[in-house]
Amino acid sequence: MATVAIVMGSDSDLAVMSKAAAVLEEFGVDFEINIISAHREPDTFFEWAKGLEEKGTKVVIAGAGMAAHLPGMCAALVPMPVIGVPLKSNALSGEDALYSIVQMPPGIPVATVAIDGGKNAGIMALKILAVSDEGLLAKLKDFSKRQKEEVEAKDKRLKEEGYKNYKK
Repeated sequence: MATVAIVMGSDSDLAVMSKAAAVLEEFGVDFEINIISAHREPDTFFEWAKGLEEKGTKVVIAGAGMAAHLPGMCAALVPMPVIGVPLKSNALSGEDALYSIVQMPPGIPVATVAIDGGKNAGIMALKILAVSDEGLLAKLKDFSKRQKEEVEAKDKRLKEEGYKNYKK
């Protein structure tokens, strides 16, 4: 049973969407990952989306570029939260996808992360799941603490070495 479903319309999206998968793996959350085109194989997409609830899926992460219909169609078909990941394209640098995903009609919301924000989509899915999972909530608190400590260590090193000698 996959708790999170990750879907994208093309394998060219995998570099970004795999970042969401990596976060879920790091936290031990089960997921499935699929390439399904809402435009090129609508019957397959509808069948997949309508089966998610029965499979026990709790959150959907859908990545899409250009017209970006995949996240919105997921939100229209499933009762669980959908996180949209607008993907960068050559034509409009992902702004077309961003606008398409955030401008959903009333009643069909899609939570949206930044263009190419696969990692944040994974973290948002974890935060949604943590509402009813205290173990996951504890892991997220630890993750936030580690992030804070990493920034503090970098600041300390910068002060010790000076900005001209600081190397990443």
